[in-house]
Amino acid sequence: MLPFASADGGWTGFIPSLFTATTSACVTGLTVVNVATHYSLLGKIIILILIQAGGLGIITVVSMIMLITQKKFSIADRKMLQESLNLETDVGVLKLLIRIFKDVAKVETFGAAVYAIDFIPRFGVARGIWYSVFTSISAFCNAGIDIFGDSSLIAYHDNPLIMINTMFLIVMGGLGYVVWFDMSEKIKYGIKQKYNPVIIFKRFNEHTKLVLSVTFALIIIGAVLIFIAEYDNIYTIGHFSLMDKIINSLFESVTLRTAGFASFAQENMTDFSCVISYIWMFIGGSPIGTAGGVKTVTIYLALLNIISYIRDDDQTITFNRRVTEENMRKATVIVSVAAFTIVVLTLALISTNPINMQDGLYEIISASATVGLTRGLTGSLNLAGQLIIILAMYLGRIGPISLAIFFAGKRHKNNKCRYLEGSFFVG
Repeated sequence: MLPFASADGGWTGFIPSLFTATTSACVTGLTVVNVATHYSLLGKIIILILIQAGGLGIITVVSMIMLITQKKFSIADRKMLQESLNLETDVGVLKLLIRIFKDVAKVETFGAAVYAIDFIPRFGVARGIWYSVFTSISAFCNAGIDIFGDSSLIAYHDNPLIMINTMFLIVMGGLGYVVWFDMSEKIKYGIKQKYNPVIIFKRFNEHTKLVLSVTFALIIIGAVLIFIAEYDNIYTIGHFSLMDKIINSLFESVTLRTAGFASFAQENMTDFSCVISYIWMFIGGSPIGTAGGVKTVTIYLALLNIISYIRDDDQTITFNRRVTEENMRKATVIVSVAAFTIVVLTLALISTNPINMQDGLYEIISASATVGLTRGLTGSLNLAGQLIIILAMYLGRIGPISLAIFFAGKRHKNNKCRYLEGSFFVG
């Protein structure tokens, strides 16, 4: 809110400031003011710090600060960090924390260097480096906030370097740290042993295999569907060259997974693409990463639970590993609660603002899944609408994660009292 944070030196209102702070810390990307023109350099630095902290996770960042300042970690601190990273044990958790920060710095530096190839000649050395660093961190953290203007990456839709680098950063941030480390170790070992790619993939742990398989499938299927649906739509990719159509379809499929950058106006998409967007945004990225949504593994296990019930399987198997009953229940609960939250918030939004259901639902899913894409609605919302979106962004960032931690930490207590079974008719 303070004057030094705005470009004109004036105070920024409480609600717009709260909105910007929330969208930054929750790495969403929806904004009610133009970040590029409204905020000063200091204001943008504050936003960038919030993005980085939100992307890595507040507990992770605080733990790293404690580590740097040589503060002692209590058992409770280690357990909290263990749960925030969704680990089975707290053994080696501090080493893992250091490795996360080192690898994140490497990936973001690489992304910034690639952006600089285009941005330095375009904007000059100082501004080009600043734009490169900001965009790299924003893309890796799946925030979708940019400082170019009010049109996201639409001006770069025909720039393969910018588009591909952004997709790389989004996917890397969305895969999750556990997948990174497993892939790194197995690939290094595989190269040393001269294994072919198929054998290396088989040596990945089951979580990595599942994340990579679902992520790849979602990106390709989403890109194909959007390519077909938008091929002749002159308001999106219809006037692009064939190669640009392919790249932008891939980009849309990737950015829908909680990144929030846009290469064409979302409000101009066909109804078919809009429905695909609902689904892809709801799913989001993968666990223990920077992405939002209910997560790829969660939606997969929830669907697997349905299939197992229909088949009357006594156990659920994926990649030759049995999925625990607790994980199946947890996945179903997270998906159900997330869907229910979206319905309630959408009803609240369309009842307080004169908007249609399609745009309202898009806005709520985008906010609650911390995506950041909009059909041109965010800036026109009234006070009630802005507060609803703030709530959606906040719940979207902490909701599924908090639920996962809660159910992971809950243990069934034996009750000596047993009630008679009731006769209930379901379905």
